[in-house]
Amino acid sequence: MKPGRLVPRPLGTARLDLLPLVPAHAAEMAEVLGDPALHRFIGGEPATPEALRERYERLAAGSPDPAVCWLNWMLRLRAEDRLVGTVQATVVPGGEDGPVAEIAWVVGTPWQGRGIAREAAVGLVDWLDGRPVPTVIAHIHPDHAASAAVAAAAGLAPTGEYYDGEVRWRRTVAAGR
Repeated sequence: MKPGRLVPRPLGTARLDLLPLVPAHAAEMAEVLGDPALHRFIGGEPATPEALRERYERLAAGSPDPAVCWLNWMLRLRAEDRLVGTVQATVVPGGEDGPVAEIAWVVGTPWQGRGIAREAAVGLVDWLDGRPVPTVIAHIHPDHAASAAVAAAAGLAPTGEYYDGEVRWRRTVAAGR
């Protein structure tokens, strides 16, 4: 089974609007992602607004591989009317079970500890459940307890497998759900 051409659509949760990524988000997101401490587990360093805009232009254009879907959303916290993070899924053709989505999330430092990443990841996995994407995985640094809690809340469980030093978490939805 192929995932088809999935595209991000606006989604909503109790407190968040998940907005499909557009390059115009770069300036605000450079501020949100600007704390060097945020990059402890995700790697890299804060990007300039210009570099982030270039990255967002590439992401918004989609994967050059037609079998791969890049799905990226900005997290807008309604109560503050501002962007506070991102959630994403890369969907690839899978093995015998069907397509696989690799998900990730990041929330700016000032908004951490409020359940925003959990809410966004659960919303994303719920959305994926309605698509022909039975398997969801995430790679989480073994020392990142907060991300492990987010993955668990979204229904993923650690597999004991490692990828680039990170624990692979997995959730498989039964066919026909």
